[in-house]
Amino acid sequence: MSMKLGFIGLGIMGRPMALNLRQAGHALWVHGRRPVTMKVLVEAGAQACHTVADVAVNADIIFIMVSDTPDVENIIHGEGGLLQRLRPGQVVVDMSTISPAATRRLAQALEAQGVEMLDAPVSGGEIGAINAALSIMVGGKENTFRRVNPLFDVLGKKVVHVGDHGAGQVAKACNQIVAGLTIEAVSEALTFARRNGVDPARVREALMGGFAGSKILEIHGQRMLDNDFKPGFTVKLHQKDLRIVMEDAHTLGVGLPGAALVAQHLNALMGSGDGELDSAAIVKVIERMSGFGSART
Repeated sequence: MSMKLGFIGLGIMGRPMALNLRQAGHALWVHGRRPVTMKVLVEAGAQACHTVADVAVNADIIFIMVSDTPDVENIIHGEGGLLQRLRPGQVVVDMSTISPAATRRLAQALEAQGVEMLDAPVSGGEIGAINAALSIMVGGKENTFRRVNPLFDVLGKKVVHVGDHGAGQVAKACNQIVAGLTIEAVSEALTFARRNGVDPARVREALMGGFAGSKILEIHGQRMLDNDFKPGFTVKLHQKDLRIVMEDAHTLGVGLPGAALVAQHLNALMGSGDGELDSAAIVKVIERMSGFGSART
């Protein structure tokens, strides 16, 4: 059954996600900060909107996919934002990765206007978005989740309703902790091998068959070996995500020493001008600490 959908935020992730919804046969109204980002969607039959308010007027379910908490807050609360045009019965689905606490506040503000919200951050990167193979972690009411779930199935392969408002963002934060610490571990292991004069490629191959095997050892480990840090997920975004983690941990009084260490290494990469590299570049920090300098042999 065709639905009237909106999509706000047409960057690396949002554009292919919106395209998948359109190709599934749904009517689609889109808004991107830069008009050029809407071109491929318009060619696929979507309607371009000059403002987010125009999206709210036309769509029953509105997806948001932008970079950070202030961006989502501005789309909902800002001048000409969604709250000024939304009506009871609509649903806002925020697929950005933002603060759990801010998500709960936004859900409350929308609910006061009769609008439901789901937080539904994703994992899988640009390739997962293009191939509709994302993992989607959802927070919000069960009945709202059931209403939107057929659309999540268009976007991803693994969809889990984690809990109430903010639970999806908490799950994504957990994902980023595990991913960051595993990249750190792979970086240290391969650097340790190199410092011992042992071929890190052979070490990686050996580890892949044992308990230390992981997707990150497979993919990011190969990037480290190849010195290829073309981004699937940038240092800049991973740093932002771990900032959210550490802010929430600070508020709650949760000790996350490993995540704090990774956050500092991401800060160092930002300081050295490497913010647009893949976050597998954490290995560069470990190598510099271990006497390799900037050269890789």
